Amino acid sequence: MESRLERTPLYETHRRLGARMVPFAGWEMPVQYTSLIEEHRNVRSKLGLFDLSHMGELEVRGERAEEFLNHALTNDVRALEVGQAQYTLITYTDGTVCDDAILYRLPDRYLLVVNAGNIRKDYEWLDQQRLGFPGVELSNASAETALLAVQGPLSQEILSPLTDADLSALRYYHITEGSVCGVPALIARTGYTGEDGFEVFFPAGQAERVWDCILEAGRPKGLMPVGLGARDTLRLEARMPLYGHEISDQTNPLEAGLGFAVKLEKGDFVGREALEREKKLGPARRLVGFELVERGVPRADQPIYKHGEQVGFVTSGTHSPTLGKAIGLGYVPTRYSKPGTEIEIMIRDRPVRAVVVKTPFYKRERSEGG
Repeated sequence: MESRLERTPLYETHRRLGARMVPFAGWEMPVQYTSLIEEHRNVRSKLGLFDLSHMGELEVRGERAEEFLNHALTNDVRALEVGQAQYTLITYTDGTVCDDAILYRLPDRYLLVVNAGNIRKDYEWLDQQRLGFPGVELSNASAETALLAVQGPLSQEILSPLTDADLSALRYYHITEGSVCGVPALIARTGYTGEDGFEVFFPAGQAERVWDCILEAGRPKGLMPVGLGARDTLRLEARMPLYGHEISDQTNPLEAGLGFAVKLEKGDFVGREALEREKKLGPARRLVGFELVERGVPRADQPIYKHGEQVGFVTSGTHSPTLGKAIGLGYVPTRYSKPGTEIEIMIRDRPVRAVVVKTPFYKRERSEGG
């Protein structure tokens, strides 16, 4: 018997807005409200509002919290100042990926935001590692936490009047405390779209109030709710990995191009020995971006060919609404990872010509704050 899908506090709100709901990572989530292309382009040109309350929030406290997290995660936690965020990975002892996450350092604790489908797995794995660090407290605040994201060039303009926090002073990958629509919240200048924007954490019981408040304030400027469909195409254009596609327990961060979040020089951590060996030998395969040069749309798990033989596979693919061309990510042997290399994607049993390109496919111009 199939288990019942989880629902965020905004499930009925999404239904009232006419969203098409789909299963995702054990949750019933809105995939789109109008159309994927319209929502995608609106985020790139104006702004969009996302319900991310399915994501996981793990909290770590205690005098040895920094030491514990530096052991359990790949990035160097010691580099974090209060109010700062860091992209990091949770790895297994063999160097493969348990999950990727954003770590926020708050005055009294650390907040680790993990992927929805991995909450229980991540918690149990981290709890095992915690045994070597007496006094460290690990708690799962996911059920009582709502998370909304306002993403797009107009996000600061729309959100600023709704909060007592100075968003103009909040730098990229930083977090601050304040209120949003009168509700106590944490406001982070982070996101998963490649645009400037904010992610707002607050008590789940206030989800409808905050959602309605932001949506009402932003609609005159073009704010629209955005579903998982556009979230996926936005993150793909920005080359942001998705767990279960670009990264998994079958991949390691170095072959996935995430070496910037792996600090081998910081000392011992879970998976360090395996990753050190991988770096020394060099990854046998690499995650690359590609564009099709013939008609077609690449999709996950399609084979990648070279010289008539399968050499890899697609992890994610789409027709880019921003670029107007078919793009994708996939793993190929390192010798075929150089930009300009010609490959073929097997689409519906037909080889379609493609070329390896530099990524990200899309990169916005950075403003002073974001």
